[in-house]
Amino acid sequence: MDEKALAVCRRAFAARMLAKASIQNDGALLRAFSTVQRECFLGPPPWKMADWDGYRDVPATDPGVVYQDALFALQPERQINNGSPSLHARGLHRLALRQGDTVCHIGAGSGYYTAMMSLLVGAGGRVVAVEFDRHLAERALRNLKKYPNVDVVHGNGLEWPEQPTDAIYVNFAVHRPADRWIERLKPGGRLIFPLGVPDADVGGRSTGFTAYAGFFLFSRNDEGYQAAFLGPVAFVWGEAAFGAVARYRRLETAFRKGGMCDVCSLRWKTKQLAEEWYSESDWGLVTARNA
Repeated sequence: MDEKALAVCRRAFAARMLAKASIQNDGALLRAFSTVQRECFLGPPPWKMADWDGYRDVPATDPGVVYQDALFALQPERQINNGSPSLHARGLHRLALRQGDTVCHIGAGSGYYTAMMSLLVGAGGRVVAVEFDRHLAERALRNLKKYPNVDVVHGNGLEWPEQPTDAIYVNFAVHRPADRWIERLKPGGRLIFPLGVPDADVGGRSTGFTAYAGFFLFSRNDEGYQAAFLGPVAFVWGEAAFGAVARYRRLETAFRKGGMCDVCSLRWKTKQLAEEWYSESDWGLVTARNA
């Protein structure tokens, strides 16, 4: 497929992904999905597509094959993937990046969605891409060289951002928000991350994925933090995230019970309220009836 045909393929892909995520009237995001070359972030073919029972090699070297709503392996031995485009379309739409914003992409992988954020914030904005895995961070650094408003960091995403930030987009699951994700949000800032519970095999060993998880959006305002449940997700578990088993079990119980859609705000380091959807001593997710 020549570059002209690929450009048509990318535009059609972008339209499909936004439609699947029920997104209308987001021209900037449509252009980002139409512009960024996904194949450049996946490595050379044969590309490995995630399937129910593992991976299968895609029997094609034409880049057009990667423009579908599928997961492609970045590190198949660890089951680390370039994630679902329609899922990230929904997340990036709700993150509502603006020209000139500073955004921290935590768990950047090889940089595909970082590149989209670079376009969304424009030349006057800044993207800090943080990746815990050294090899992926090195790949992201190479892949993002032509995006001058991006800085790639090999580091622990729980320790970022270092400065007040307009938006934070986290691409691994944890059982609680990191302090810096909450406290380094500027007024009007937005945070999206997968809140979840780690999965374990029959021997009790972590599988590296979530058993239960949901995308949550947090927005800082003068009164505190608004919150919204964006939907269920399946994500890799944060390698540096560790919690007590009892906390995992209580969070799992909350997911099993349901009611995530009633969450409307985040209580952060203040007194506990009655009947929070999920509650710890220093933070909780508050439902509308308690707001």
